[in-house]
This record gives sequence, structure tokens and C-alpha cells, in this order.
Amino acid sequence: MEEINSVEVGPCTESEYLKPLRVHYNQNGTKKTWDFMQTHDSVSVLIFNTTSHCFVLVKQFRPAVYMCEWERSKKQPPQPAEKTEEGAAGAAAPEPQEGQSASEGESSSQWPPASAGVTYELCAGLVDKPDLSLEEIARQEVLEECGYDISAAKLKRISSYRSGVGVTGAKQTLFYAEVSDDNCVGAGGGEPREGELIEVVKVPLHEAMTFAYDERIPKTMGVIFSFIWFHNNMSPKYKISTNV
Repeated sequence: MEEINSVEVGPCTESEYLKPLRVHYNQNGTKKTWDFMQTHDSVSVLIFNTTSHCFVLVKQFRPAVYMCEWERSKKQPPQPAEKTEEGAAGAAAPEPQEGQSASEGESSSQWPPASAGVTYELCAGLVDKPDLSLEEIARQEVLEECGYDISAAKLKRISSYRSGVGVTGAKQTLFYAEVSDDNCVGAGGGEPREGELIEVVKVPLHEAMTFAYDERIPKTMGVIFSFIWFHNNMSPKYKISTNV
């Protein structure tokens, strides 16, 4: 998962997932313009394994996160060049050759490690099948990404909310599902034909809140919110601790 190379960046002129648009409108008599991205809504699932008392998350490489980290690293003050045994400063990186883009001229050492783009997330998927209910889409994602086969009736709807309100405004619907080891019928890992490469990760219940608030662990807001929801709503019911 964490072996990334041959990185090239270019304009996105066509995509089946994103469509950049610009809207012009009047608000209280003032003309305004806003750029946004049209995209799909999505579902996500907080999975709790009642056999092992752990949450089931997914871990995957996110190119958008990786590129944000790359942009951030470029703004960091340059590190002093290491000196050779003779005391001379190390040679500077070569300039891009004529006809070569800046990204092509970057040496591999100037890109952050692949781990900079890896995040921990809830099992999730796009709402791109109009003939299926949200519950059925969520059920399929649980099977494909995490390997658990459950019925759509076992999914409890927690809430829905807007994500990326300044850019996409897409809606995500969050579900809760309890599974057991008996429901595990495969290793998960996503759908390779769709380019998915997913690692299934288990977070013990007693470590959940520590995991949620540890800023060193890259994760989505959905993970934090759902762990808090579980602590407030499910822990008292089952009389189990989330180590808060």
C-alpha cells in the first residue's frame, strides 16, 4: 500500500466522479460568484464486532491527502544541506531540463513518504446506484471493504450530514452495524477492478477514544464523530468502557 512512485500531476479535464462548476447569484442585492464541485453523495458505516469488542475501520492511501501534504512540505523552511567529509555543502538538486515540467523535475527524495497519504476511515462508498437503497449500498460496502456479510436490516441509521460544504456540499449518511466473527466471509480489501486497495484495521473498544483524539493518527471526522456517538449511545446500554 505504501509504495508510491512515478507521481505526475496534471489538469483534470474530465472525470466520472467530479465536475467543477461556477455559480453566479444575487444574495441580498449583492452579486456573488462561487466555484464548487459536483459529486456523488455517500454512505459510511461504523462497524462494531461484538465477538472481539472492536471497531472495524479501513486504512487506505488517499492521493488528495498525499498532495496536500506535498504542498505543505514545500512551504516548510529548507533544511540545512548536509556537509560532506571535506566540509563542503551537498550538491543542490538539478534544475528541470527544458521541456520538463516542475513535477517531472522533482527527485523522488523531494516527495513525502507514501505514508503521508494514508488515512484511517469508516467503511464507506458512493451513492452511485440509483436502483439501490442507501442501506443496500452500505451493506455491499461492508462486504467488499471489510468482508462481513450482513443483511440491510441490521444497519441502524445514525444521521446524515453535509461534507465539504465550501467545495462539494455532498451529503453523507452514517449507519451503525454490529457484526460477529460468524459474519466474516472474506478478507475484504475493496474492489480491485475499481482501483481500491484497502487494509482492514481493528481498534479495540477500550482504545477507541484515545485513538479518536490522537492527532498523530490521520483519520476522518466520521471516525471521531462515530466513536463519540457510540460512547454516548451504546456504551451505557452494554455497560462497556470506551476508556474516556
